Amino acid sequence: MPSESAIPGRDDLVARDRRCVMHPYAAPLSSAPLFAVERAEGVRLTLTDGRELIDGMSSWWAAIHGYGHPALTAAISAQLGRMSHVMFGGLTHAPAVELCEALVALTPEPLTRVFLADSGSVSVEVAIKLALQFFIARGQPEKRRLVSVLGGYHGDTFGAMAVTDPVNGMHHLFRGALTQHLFAPAPGPAFGAPWSPRALDGMAELLERHAHEVAAVILEPVVQGAGGMRFYHPRYLRELRALCDRHDVLLVLDEIATGFGRSGEMFGCEHAGVAPDILCLGKALTGGTMTLAAALFTERVAETISRGEPRVFMHGPTFMGNPLACSAALASIRLLLGSPWRARVSAIEAQLRRELAPCRALDAVADVRVLGAIGVVELEQPVDMARVQPAFVERGVWLRPFGKLVYTMPPYIIEPAELSRISEAIVGVLSGI
Repeated sequence: MPSESAIPGRDDLVARDRRCVMHPYAAPLSSAPLFAVERAEGVRLTLTDGRELIDGMSSWWAAIHGYGHPALTAAISAQLGRMSHVMFGGLTHAPAVELCEALVALTPEPLTRVFLADSGSVSVEVAIKLALQFFIARGQPEKRRLVSVLGGYHGDTFGAMAVTDPVNGMHHLFRGALTQHLFAPAPGPAFGAPWSPRALDGMAELLERHAHEVAAVILEPVVQGAGGMRFYHPRYLRELRALCDRHDVLLVLDEIATGFGRSGEMFGCEHAGVAPDILCLGKALTGGTMTLAAALFTERVAETISRGEPRVFMHGPTFMGNPLACSAALASIRLLLGSPWRARVSAIEAQLRRELAPCRALDAVADVRVLGAIGVVELEQPVDMARVQPAFVERGVWLRPFGKLVYTMPPYIIEPAELSRISEAIVGVLSGI
């Protein structure tokens, strides 16, 4: 352990980072652009060199209330004085119980049970295990495959990778080591486009042939996130719900990205008036303060697993139901429900539609699309991150493009002038490509 005097100052933070820290989706020996943050407040990140950036990412879509909100800080501080953690096996506590009650009240009515997990990827793992154990308990262990859709993304753990788009879902390197599931065509048509009666032909054919071995269909409702930022017709979900019921297959909806108002409804499935058998939540659950996720499921799923051997659900994270995270989540939900979140998201949508429209005229741009507090500019070619990321920082905004996509999912509290800075940066930077 180096002495305190031997540790370089904060001005050398990036250099120190490069010697020992790995970042997501980066090379172990990376020279990619990296920026050190000193503090975060409201919608702004302050770098160690003093520059301020308007955050257009909500820290990967989680910090919907911005940073340092006093209600969230107070909830965490108060809980810290009582109990920071206690094992959840055989014990319970008020923050977890109150959070689960709040989630049951907030989500579609058939969902009555909550399993608290560590992260979004783990909630997907839990959902998969729930679906498989449901059919094992019913004496149908042969129903052990899942159906997903192309263009989908569900996380980085092995079960989640296995139901993510096998070609464009960032996990193709591991295909040989993953459970082989089934993939239907990407859902469509686009959100706002006329409905096509043929939209589910591929999914219907797949379920017709494989229902005897399929436990569940899993997909992101209305908005496909990291797999391509596509928005599709809500009726697809209504028709899919009927298909799943017809073939005795569970429906799992991954609301990790869409939950808590991001698409303009509290949950993406509400655009379609559909309730799943299992629902995955994460990201914005704690307002971006701590890591926490949840898998909700119906009484039917709960009762079936309870009756079948081994009569317990076979999963148990060490930090499940962490009191600090549960307190933060409960405070975030109350803060959201007590705010004009729907009006804020609607205003963000209208402003992004207006201010990103000039991108349509750029040669490098293939498409521009907006839904709720999500604005996407899709390019013809992959983004040159080494060039584009610093260009956004120079314009005073923080955006994190990937693949061919430059997008923003800002905190709901962002002011119109701050959002304009993000839009102007996107148009300006892409004009120079």
